Amino acid sequence: MTVQQTSVGFQDSASAQLWDRDHSLISFNERVFSWACRDDVPVLERLRYLCIVSSNLDEFFEVRSEPHLTAARSGDKRGSFSVKSFQRLSESLHHLVERQYAHYNDVLLPALQAKGIRLISHGERNAEQRRWVKQYFEREVRPLLIPVGLDPAHPFPQVANKALNFIVRLGGDDAFGRSNEIAIVKVPRVLPRIIRMPDALAGGGAVFVALTSVIRAHLAELFAGRSVGQFSQFRVTRHSDLAVDEDDVQNLRMALRQGLVHRHYGEAVRLEVSASCSAHLAQFLLKQFDLPELALYRVHGPVNLVRLTQMIDLLERPELCFPAYKAPAPVQMDLSANLFEQLRRGDMVFHQPFESFEGVLLFLRAAVHDPQVLAIKQTIYRAGADSTIMDLLREAVRRGKEVTVVVEIKARFDEEANINWAEMLESIGAQVVYGVVGLKTHAKMLLVTRREGKQLKRYGHLSTGNYNPRTASLYTDISHLTADAALTQDMENVFVHLASQSKLAPLKKMWMAPFHLHKQLIKKIGQLGAAAASGQSTRLVAKMNSLTDHALIAAMLEAAQCGVQIDLIVRGACMLPAQVPGLSERIRVRSIIGRFLEHSRVFYFRVGTQDELYLSSADWMNRNMVRRIELAWPVSDPAQRQRLIDECLLAYMHDGLDAWEMQPDGSYLAVRGQAPHSGHSAQTALMARYALHSAEQAKE
Repeated sequence: MTVQQTSVGFQDSASAQLWDRDHSLISFNERVFSWACRDDVPVLERLRYLCIVSSNLDEFFEVRSEPHLTAARSGDKRGSFSVKSFQRLSESLHHLVERQYAHYNDVLLPALQAKGIRLISHGERNAEQRRWVKQYFEREVRPLLIPVGLDPAHPFPQVANKALNFIVRLGGDDAFGRSNEIAIVKVPRVLPRIIRMPDALAGGGAVFVALTSVIRAHLAELFAGRSVGQFSQFRVTRHSDLAVDEDDVQNLRMALRQGLVHRHYGEAVRLEVSASCSAHLAQFLLKQFDLPELALYRVHGPVNLVRLTQMIDLLERPELCFPAYKAPAPVQMDLSANLFEQLRRGDMVFHQPFESFEGVLLFLRAAVHDPQVLAIKQTIYRAGADSTIMDLLREAVRRGKEVTVVVEIKARFDEEANINWAEMLESIGAQVVYGVVGLKTHAKMLLVTRREGKQLKRYGHLSTGNYNPRTASLYTDISHLTADAALTQDMENVFVHLASQSKLAPLKKMWMAPFHLHKQLIKKIGQLGAAAASGQSTRLVAKMNSLTDHALIAAMLEAAQCGVQIDLIVRGACMLPAQVPGLSERIRVRSIIGRFLEHSRVFYFRVGTQDELYLSSADWMNRNMVRRIELAWPVSDPAQRQRLIDECLLAYMHDGLDAWEMQPDGSYLAVRGQAPHSGHSAQTALMARYALHSAEQAKE
């Protein structure tokens, strides 16, 4: 097997030469792209991974590229951003996009065609198919299109972020005898980007047409009396990170809602056009959006590959997708017994999506319907637009329970949904809190207070992931249900702090950002280093999504030089240089890209025979440590701790199929097919383990 590698750039650091975060993110997307290239992955899933890369790149441009572009325009170096950084970043991005479209055209389209699935252009359509497309255009598309001819009275129109448009160069004069030659056709978002033809016209299999192809074939009909010369589809990506001065607004919710209106029209950062777009039209668009040449991306296909997921959704071909996996009920949960009684006997841990998120819903549902439950408190970061959790909270209010919800309305790209939920809950009498000014509430916790005899007893749910049933079936996360008095008291203290903004009461078990988490992690790493220097056996294993915090990186490099063996399982961006001689030989960094998105955060510390394991909502990034409300908490039960070590750490450290290992030069090497790895996939093994448990449940 050919070795696959990806590279990242350098960035100066006071402690060591660290890898650049943005190049590391591109490297991560190259690893995701590798799944679109794997022959052992079903073809529709390969197409889905291609779309995921495009979606990730969209977000990268919306959030990460603006500082590089601004520095390039000014010619000044601004921290790590400069003309050179913009050039290097653009080179890497252009290379990845070119590989994407080459793979789409040369590999995936032929592979789909071999399975009877075709996406056909105008030139490939027969006469009957062209008649159907024309009828579709006249019936569904043309009534929604308004071509805009540009002149002093009709300047270049506002073009929304990531919206599909056409630019057309016209010949002849307009109705008033003027020779204005440029027109813009904005394509409404309500129109489907992929259309399936009737089976009667498909000749067997499934035939699709792209909306861009439909419009392109009938562009001339939109400009009566004019000739259509050059034309191209185009899409502009805009900087979309909302910036609200929280210290200078009276109502954060209203300020954010107003900001959402303008997000679609932020500063342009990328322009995508068809590969055949003329130099004249491309330069015209670059000038309109004030973009340099390197911000122009010529693509051989749809300007938005993300929309190809619509084609997957329109097909009913399960044999071309991953085998269906139905997550069983949580192993530790007895569905026939009272849940609160079970928790009094001991904590429960769920490993999603291998175990069902339904366990979390059952906990909340039990609280809602139990007349002895007096109060429910919950944080919401990403709940989604259609949320069972919110329906249950609404029912809890209706039943007279005290419901307090900390809604993070600054959750990027989920702001509108969260604002809507907050307003709904407030309207029915729930206490809604928006967290702490200047900080995002990223912690995930649910606390239930229940009357038991003459006492009040608390039950809690803590999670590494979000309260979103859809993503809970796609992301790996850990849910922890507990009746531990110290842990639930800590949760109560955090809720009181978030609601009242009063001083945080001392926490007995939890670490909370921005107060303790960063310092405690550095302290733990330092203790490992001191123990290793004194000759004791030590180990640090940490699983997270991103590692970019300089202080934590410096602490680990120092601990490794003292003798600590460190294994890091970092899915995405990682700035720590691993396996560098004389610096980090004892540090190994792995990235797992699999069927599910790795999302759980698990931290393991061992000195001699004494070990500790923490779960957390936080990645090891500066923003998580100082600009967010985050939690980390210990798993005290030895059996549960060992289970998490086995499933979340050891399984991934020995993955020989879906893992990539960072090399001393910052590249990532796929371990697949490399000795001594055996081809074991951690995710596949966990699915098999829990599927077996599900089969055993069915027999009982």
